[in-house]
Amino acid sequence: MGRSGETIEPGDGGLVSAAVGAISDHIRRHGLGPGDRLPSEADLSRSLAVSRSVVREALRALSALRLIDLRAGRRALVAELDDGAMSSVIAHGLHTDQITILQVYDVRRTIETRTAALAALHRSDAEAEEIGAHVEAMRSQSDLPERVMEEDLGFHRAIARAARNPVFALIVGSFECVTRQTWPINWRSRTRPEEQIAMIDIHRDIARAIAAGDPGRACEAMARHFDESVRVLAAAGQV
Repeated sequence: MGRSGETIEPGDGGLVSAAVGAISDHIRRHGLGPGDRLPSEADLSRSLAVSRSVVREALRALSALRLIDLRAGRRALVAELDDGAMSSVIAHGLHTDQITILQVYDVRRTIETRTAALAALHRSDAEAEEIGAHVEAMRSQSDLPERVMEEDLGFHRAIARAARNPVFALIVGSFECVTRQTWPINWRSRTRPEEQIAMIDIHRDIARAIAAGDPGRACEAMARHFDESVRVLAAAGQV
């Protein structure tokens, strides 16, 4: 049933898919950007010659993909780029054993060594300071694992943004679902405080290389970070 009580007739699934494509095409043809409004449900229903139930389901589908922003009582808006849809795909793949944590880490290593190198080339002074601040916050709160994890996630996001390629930022953001699963294991496997600080100091090496504008050293330090993480997860039987 649609929200207004209309029944979606058998075969409407094809109409919904067609409506999704038509609405996506409308966004492209009219050059709509983030925050711009889509036509009302009634207008879309008339222009697409389908029921409002079909339009409503098409809008829900686009919202689930994070392509539009649906808010109660308001017209749909074109959404900002969001890593949520990609993150859901990765999480689903892990939960259904279609991909493995090791495969995700292999991709992360490949992508994040590149983002580290690009960040070293393109970062602003403010971005270099932000990346370094995440590391220092990790060190100062090393007795609070949850805070360390959040700063670690912020560290990787900041590097991806500094790479100046929004596709990298989307992909790195989509990996957070995996990181939140593996990070506590990685941290607990380092049972001595000096081992935990050593892990944080690899992040410091990355941050310093980026601040120095040295892409080779930044790439090498990021590769070392992932190699060490995989080694620890393997020892814990997680990969």
